[in-house]
Amino acid sequence: MASYAGPVRHPRNLYSGSAGSIHDDATATRLGFRGGTVAGSVHLDQFPPLLVQAFGDRWFETGGLSMYFRNATTDGEPVQAFVAAPADGVTDQQVRVWMTQPDETLVAEGTASIGHPTEPSALFARDLRQVDPTTLRMLRDVSPGDPLGPVEVTVTGERQRESLREGYLTEPLEWYGESSPWGPPIASPSTTVSLLYNELLGTLREDLGPRVGLFGAIEVRYHAGPVFLNHSYTVSGEVVGVSETPKTEVLWFDSRAHDGDGRLIAGMRMMLRSLKASSPLYAQP
Repeated sequence: MASYAGPVRHPRNLYSGSAGSIHDDATATRLGFRGGTVAGSVHLDQFPPLLVQAFGDRWFETGGLSMYFRNATTDGEPVQAFVAAPADGVTDQQVRVWMTQPDETLVAEGTASIGHPTEPSALFARDLRQVDPTTLRMLRDVSPGDPLGPVEVTVTGERQRESLREGYLTEPLEWYGESSPWGPPIASPSTTVSLLYNELLGTLREDLGPRVGLFGAIEVRYHAGPVFLNHSYTVSGEVVGVSETPKTEVLWFDSRAHDGDGRLIAGMRMMLRSLKASSPLYAQP
């Protein structure tokens, strides 16, 4: 199958200074990782040039990128993004996307889309494997349907501009800087993830107590995009699943950003893993 292949890039662990997090070398190695991990949201930034090549500028208006992360990478490790070529002349369609290391280790895989394809995305097609929350420890008081937000969030773009200045943004587009085809500069996928995640989950993260978490899967979808820098949005969402694996407790949630006119601009589905070995609740007999 024909595909678009991006250049090999070396994403940076932008949060290595976050002591006690999965991005901190000491914490990550204690929990069995090779070192502090690169955030999955950073890997999303490697795909837009290929998606614009495949679908055109309108990917930032009605496109989606749905990724399940298979193997974590550490600071500067080489990775390459791939996008299967879409069919010519089809307005609404979905294609396979994936990311590998040079030795062909699969880092992430999923789907990308434009418009409104009939088939579900990679994450919406997954069985969320729900469990009774009372069997969990960290997520014991969290249930599907629990509301999140709303919160008012301004996309200042400060971190995005700093990443551009320092050369940390894996695949910089000129649209992330001063202007874009839509006028103002736009948010990269990782900045969009921050909009739809950081402040929305603030209270819930505190309620879960001390633990180390990491992104297990992320889908970003634009409904009336793009997301603009220096704009404010109302962000809300809800829990859609709780489950577990032998080493993690798993939270799935959906979130959405509306503009001041009430238009749905962008949405996200995220899976967060909380490592059992990092929680005091699992140290108790």
